[in-house]
Amino acid sequence: MPTLDYFRTLARYNQWANRRLYAACAQLTEAEYMKPRAAFFGSLHGTLNHVLVADRLWIGRITGHDPGIRALDQILYGDFAGLRVAREAEDAQIINVIEAMDEPTLNSTLRYKNMAGESQATPMRFVLAHFFNHQTHHRGQAHGLLSQTGVAPPPLDLIYYVRESSPSD
Repeated sequence: MPTLDYFRTLARYNQWANRRLYAACAQLTEAEYMKPRAAFFGSLHGTLNHVLVADRLWIGRITGHDPGIRALDQILYGDFAGLRVAREAEDAQIINVIEAMDEPTLNSTLRYKNMAGESQATPMRFVLAHFFNHQTHHRGQAHGLLSQTGVAPPPLDLIYYVRESSPSD
């Protein structure tokens, strides 16, 4: 079973990967960044915005605070600069929440309502596994969209993070 240390590593990896992806996106013009593309959320901005929406939704469920999210495609920030600042703050919040989590919480069941208002009960380990997997899934989509531009997408694989953050043997 995944441990708290494992999820804490994923929280730090999430921040690392987002910083790399956002740094690449910052090289685009606003028009190129916002350009409609064949993607579920319609653009790089829509895709990155969705990741922030979902992160706020899940962290709100975990902490018991309503983040005010009403739709999975809700646009929280209309420009890249605002979204980037919010992303940095959210990544710090994610790290703080996971760092503060204890074993009883990790071994608990999270009870919450989904977007349709239906009551759900999910073991916290699976909530966290879904949470971090969801981020990786949509970062991969954004990575693919970025590859359609003139900016090379950065490597985001977990193994690169592990190699950078761990002392070598």
